[in-house]
Amino acid sequence: MDLGPFTLQQVMFLLILAGGLYLFVSERLRIDVSAMLVLLALVVTGILDENQALSGFASEPAIIVAAVFVVSGGLAATGITEHIGQWIGRASGKSESRAIAVTMPAVAAMASFTHHVMVTAMMLPILTRFAKARGLSVSRLLMPMSLAASLGTCLTLVSAPAFLLADNMLERTGAEGLGIFSITPIGIALVVIGVVYMLLARWLLPKRSGSGGDDEYLRLDRYRTELLVTDGSRWSTRPLAELQKTLGDKFRMIGWLRDGRVRRDLGPSSPLISGDVLLVEASADALASLHDDTGLDLYPIAKFTAKTRDGDPGEADDLQLVQAVVAPGSEFIGRSIRELDFSNQFKAVIAGLWRRGADMAPRLADARLREGDLLVLWGRPARFAELATHHGFLMLVPFAGEAKRRQRAPLALAILGVTIIAAVTEWLPVPLAFLLGAVAIVATRCVDIGQAYREIDVRVFVLIAGVIPLGIAMEQTGTAQLLASGLRNVVADWPVLAVLLVLFTMAALLTQILSDSATTVLLGPIAIELAQSLGVAPTPFVVCTALGAVVAFLTPIGHHGNLLILGPGQYRFGDFVRIGVPLTVVVALVSAWMTRWLWLGGPLLPSFGS
Repeated sequence: MDLGPFTLQQVMFLLILAGGLYLFVSERLRIDVSAMLVLLALVVTGILDENQALSGFASEPAIIVAAVFVVSGGLAATGITEHIGQWIGRASGKSESRAIAVTMPAVAAMASFTHHVMVTAMMLPILTRFAKARGLSVSRLLMPMSLAASLGTCLTLVSAPAFLLADNMLERTGAEGLGIFSITPIGIALVVIGVVYMLLARWLLPKRSGSGGDDEYLRLDRYRTELLVTDGSRWSTRPLAELQKTLGDKFRMIGWLRDGRVRRDLGPSSPLISGDVLLVEASADALASLHDDTGLDLYPIAKFTAKTRDGDPGEADDLQLVQAVVAPGSEFIGRSIRELDFSNQFKAVIAGLWRRGADMAPRLADARLREGDLLVLWGRPARFAELATHHGFLMLVPFAGEAKRRQRAPLALAILGVTIIAAVTEWLPVPLAFLLGAVAIVATRCVDIGQAYREIDVRVFVLIAGVIPLGIAMEQTGTAQLLASGLRNVVADWPVLAVLLVLFTMAALLTQILSDSATTVLLGPIAIELAQSLGVAPTPFVVCTALGAVVAFLTPIGHHGNLLILGPGQYRFGDFVRIGVPLTVVVALVSAWMTRWLWLGGPLLPSFGS
């Protein structure tokens, strides 16, 4: 049977590849499931053996990605990323240009060691609140922030799976692998250019206020509660301002009680003493964190703990926070929390209250309930089962707040620092260094083990493990060499810079319909074969391909971070095309130029006649 220039194995591989591309693009199945189906097809057809097929799960990229997710989770759980985000908001001043100039480099730096989508999600409400407070258009801030998060992934090897996969491919060819900061000069150049471009092209950004629904969501970030400074508290004798700085902008003082009396003469510089009760508004995360702080407690819980813990002492550890909505026509409407006496009636405590609008009594116990009020309840699950069926409540769901382990923030930063130093100095291989960092984050209880597992995006991990064998099959069947030969016939007489631009462009177009990982795995082997046929080092070819897969801003669907801001910024598809295409052209030129300079000895600065 004549198959022309293709062997039977290559035809089977191309058919499997075509099927995989169809599944990836159509999204009929989850992308990780599609990757597993492609992997199994390669085994069933005999293109790969079982060891090759499973090699991706034990690969360095998969291990590093999983570890980075856990380390990122530790930074978030200890409040570090939140504090950085709040600092960015404060440093952004009042002008739009200053906000862009401050936000973009800071967000890029954060994205260099954490997942860029997590950074985008964290900064989204911060910038939305910032824009509203200063009367700025949120749509002119969110897009620069999202682009900066993507550009920041080029600052280190570990922040984007595409670069880890590129490193893996280069090592398989026998070439020298990439160091953790090998691509940093390119990343710095791209971040600087991105900031300058957005400052000069601000007039291209749409001016829209953002969706109203998000405003209501952000208003849900203020729960009224009361905070007790416990006996022997670490906060005793320390000024209120220090506590406010630690808790950040998601904590707002309403009043200060001392010896049962409201004290209007006490301010930020006044020292706290044991027994003080602070009337505050706090976010869901802050509310959960306050109860976990050994020097603080939620006053309603501290006051009624003895009543809620009667019965089986073994159940005391099961106490938890839930939230319930006061139903229309509820018997609780119009009655104050003090009158309801929840601790006796339901063996539960109302620890916090959220209400649409700010019309509420200063003391939580004096607040008269209204339809739609959201109550934060503290008690045992057995009692909540009874409450869930009560006609006075519309729903009973777990409390959404995630406690921040702020006391362990210095420890989490130290672990991150040691991890980076161990990887950079090659004291440990990069995968082992980050694996050690992830284990240390969990072992020191910066994040609990359950949350650490939840932080790992299993889809990304499985996708990487599944597409690595796809690249191996492309090389092993000779398909990469065949396609590279065809491309070489076209670009044989072209300058190296032009060839690098071609590879960047191919990746930039393909990544709009595929993930950056899949794009790099598909085009990386072709880039390697092309470089070898031209007699040059493969590193710049592979790196330029990975850059095209990571930093092409042609459409909103090319980056998950852009999809996050699409609704809140009220962006249209054309907004990303209008702003992203010129930026991508500039980024392509800089990426090709810098990779040629770093690995092929090209000039750093343009010169005439060269």
